[in-house]
Amino acid sequence: MVEAIKSFKEFQELINGEEPVIIDFYTDWCGPCRMVSPLFERLSRQFTAVKFRKVNAEEQEQVSQEVGIRAFPTFVVFQNGNKVNEVVGADPHRLEAVVQNTSSLAA
Repeated sequence: MVEAIKSFKEFQELINGEEPVIIDFYTDWCGPCRMVSPLFERLSRQFTAVKFRKVNAEEQEQVSQEVGIRAFPTFVVFQNGNKVNEVVGADPHRLEAVVQNTSSLAA
């Protein structure tokens, strides 16, 4: 199960780690977010070398503003404090490709 990020401090600790982390920025009212969520969950079980997290953008506004989220869903990859990649929108094929690429960073 993909865990939710509960604070700005937790977000900072995660993104500054050596392990790559991919974060799903979503809202409860977003239909495309709900559509792609099961895929994100499945990928989290398949690619265990990558940390998968989610952020409810309305509950964690500081995190969303820090990253510059403007559309939902947005998936952002971080490693060593750097934004490595991003997928804006519910694009299953692009999301899978980015996750596969991210897993190679963990090796």
